[in-house]
Amino acid sequence: MSNVNLNLKDKYEKKVIAEMMEKFGYKSRLNVPRLEKVAINVGIGRLAQAKDEKKIERIKNSFALIAGQKPALARARKAIAGFKTRQGMVIGFFAILRGNRMYDFLDRLIYIALPRTRDFRGLEEKSIDQGGNLTIGVKEHIVFPEIQAESQETMFGFQITVVSNAKKREEAVELFRLLGFPIKNG
Repeated sequence: MSNVNLNLKDKYEKKVIAEMMEKFGYKSRLNVPRLEKVAINVGIGRLAQAKDEKKIERIKNSFALIAGQKPALARARKAIAGFKTRQGMVIGFFAILRGNRMYDFLDRLIYIALPRTRDFRGLEEKSIDQGGNLTIGVKEHIVFPEIQAESQETMFGFQITVVSNAKKREEAVELFRLLGFPIKNG
């Protein structure tokens, strides 16, 4: 059975848990680090200042297609004159994915979107912080299969944070590698 035939959740349960238990010497399957959630954020920046409602709505709809759920509004917590923002002003969108929706999104990210990214040579190992979380920046949203590049007028990028419950950075790096994230060596 090849890895491509398994979805990410099955791969974790059938392959990753066993390999992690062997490598790190966990006594129970419950001690093995696992993915908890995926947070996706997009900032609308200058569009919020220009009050371009049509473009903001298109970004929101595209973001909803990518995330697989309706995004929540990210509002400014305080006014900052240098950025021309006012308290309560919408400055972006975010979505928190858990469970099956999270695994479906990560399948599309690993096997379709990242390979379609321009000049992609793998994720840097330093993208994983000490808390075991992987942060990825996507410059163009059109790398996702749900988006038709020809119909898009506004290009936008967003940030993806994959949160694990790994206690050590080394455990998180190994977890992400075994799950199939294209992490560079070294």
